[in-house]
Amino acid sequence: MVEDKGHLILLPGISPFPAYNAAVPDDPEEQSSAIEAPSAELLIPVIEAVLFAADRPLSVADLEQIVGATATQIRAAIQVIQDSGVARGAGIRVDEVAGGFQFRTQPKTTEWVSRLQDVKPVRLSNAAVETLAIIAYRQPVTRQGVEELRGVDCGGMVRNLVHRGLVKTMGRADAIGRPLMYGTTSEFLEFFGMRDLSDLPALRDLREMQADDPNEGPQTSLF
Repeated sequence: MVEDKGHLILLPGISPFPAYNAAVPDDPEEQSSAIEAPSAELLIPVIEAVLFAADRPLSVADLEQIVGATATQIRAAIQVIQDSGVARGAGIRVDEVAGGFQFRTQPKTTEWVSRLQDVKPVRLSNAAVETLAIIAYRQPVTRQGVEELRGVDCGGMVRNLVHRGLVKTMGRADAIGRPLMYGTTSEFLEFFGMRDLSDLPALRDLREMQADDPNEGPQTSLF
């Protein structure tokens, strides 16, 4: 049995030992009050370690619960981590994506990082991008709404995007047949490196992009 918690290393996908789980109070208020924030010297390395071990983006609220520091302290610490990485040209960086913060590799390292597990970059077909763009800008939108804009059957494509985790159902429309409505997921934000949907290009920018170069952006009018 491990007695020294100072040597406990948690990596993405690895659960804490049962002994530590048992020590966590069930009551969220009791748990929050029991958290002792790290010292000023430890705050930055603690947040850095927590972000490294996480298997998803962590919001400031998540970090408040985990670390016990204030939102202001957490944001200041993350800024230091980000600035430090830029200053030394680090191969990883802390990005704000999907409503939280996450360690991600620098794009310039992709060629070598991809060899780690022989993973090929995920690519979307033009049809998938068009469908996804319509859903992103029109959500919540029904499959019929997507098909009216694309002019072709999109059932298979929508199911594929749902399977990939980029699209999810968002209830049913108040119309005949009560068709399902679709919207984007947090994985969609992670995939495109966006903090939230406000990072989507403005529709006016897309119009200008398509006017300047018809090969840029979705080939279907979204308007």
